[in-house]
Amino acid sequence: MKAFLHALFSLFILAVIVVAGAGLWSYHELHKPGPLDQDAVMMITPGASVPTIARQLKNDGIIRYDWVFLLGTRIKKADKQLRAGEYDIPARSSAAEVIDVLVSGKMHQHRLTIPEGLTSWQIIAMLNADETLTGEIETVPQDGTLLPETYYFTRGTGRSDLIRRMQIKMRNMLTEEWEKREEALPYKTLEEAVIMASIVEKETGIASERARVAGVFLNRLKRGMPLQTDPTVIYALTDGGKKPLGRPLYTKDLSVSHPYNTYQIAGLPPGPICHPGYDSIVATLHPEKHNYLYFVADGSGGHAFASTLKEHNRNVSAWRKHKNGK
Repeated sequence: MKAFLHALFSLFILAVIVVAGAGLWSYHELHKPGPLDQDAVMMITPGASVPTIARQLKNDGIIRYDWVFLLGTRIKKADKQLRAGEYDIPARSSAAEVIDVLVSGKMHQHRLTIPEGLTSWQIIAMLNADETLTGEIETVPQDGTLLPETYYFTRGTGRSDLIRRMQIKMRNMLTEEWEKREEALPYKTLEEAVIMASIVEKETGIASERARVAGVFLNRLKRGMPLQTDPTVIYALTDGGKKPLGRPLYTKDLSVSHPYNTYQIAGLPPGPICHPGYDSIVATLHPEKHNYLYFVADGSGGHAFASTLKEHNRNVSAWRKHKNGK
């Protein structure tokens, strides 16, 4: 009997040692850096079970043992908290760290940059081309109502939802900047300022010129001169940017009868011709004060400005010589 009890006690001690050792090894494996050698994005589909997720992690080379992950979810009481979606998994993440990521709900962020100066149709084309977005855009937003910048979103975000975010950001920014505008500007409404900003946006891509260009158009408005800006003609010919012009602007185009053709109408066109960026809006609300009435490309990417038609004609002649390589 003593021998039997001694043997039983020895087996008990051995079992304790084995269990303790297995526990320590499991803990070590749970917190040990994983095999992933570079950052990765993992997609968990809706309805995936914990064992399915564990196998996916193992097959993707993120963890070594799926059972260690399963054990970790039980220990952390996370087996019912794993959420579907895309997740950023840092390189060398342990199984425990992977669990924390999947429970956090912090999804992988996709990015879409909307450049300044696009029309609504061009922005819609960008959104439709992004396969991480979902849904259709039922209503085309008015030009000048979307803020061009970089937007972050998760996979499955609705295209219309992203449009609404752009509208809200533009509305908030415009309201704030309108309150800080220069005094004695001729714009009766905020929309008129946005119309002017859209023209400034299309006329120059050089930040240092925007306020000067805005000043030119402001001077022309004050003198009752037509704005005579080519981008408004292009907007008219392309039906508001629905289709590319696909050719140079011809002299005969300047005579087309259209409410957006600023060679034929007085004052501002009836609406914005693009979605202007922050800098063009600020330049429009804080235009440079000068006597310039004209400007033309100078051949270096910028523009030559003039206060008289005679001076402007000289600048145009210089531009043509540069263009023709003379």
